[in-house]
Amino acid sequence: MGIADDAQHKFDDLKGRAKEAAGSVTNDDDLKAEGQADQAIASARKTVADAADKVKEGVEAVKDKLTGKG
Repeated sequence: MGIADDAQHKFDDLKGRAKEAAGSVTNDDDLKAEGQADQAIASARKTVADAADKVKEGVEAVKDKLTGKG
């Protein structure tokens, strides 16, 4: 995962937290739920990106072993 992706996930999480907080303060259950959903989506995207990075690392390790580079 790149720095830009990491920053985007953090931004989406913070945006969700802000919406949730605003929903709590204003008693707006829809806004609060939207903020929670934004946080969940950001977390899921980060998890998928992290898993993809692990797979890529594994593929590179196998490739290095097969080519004698590792």
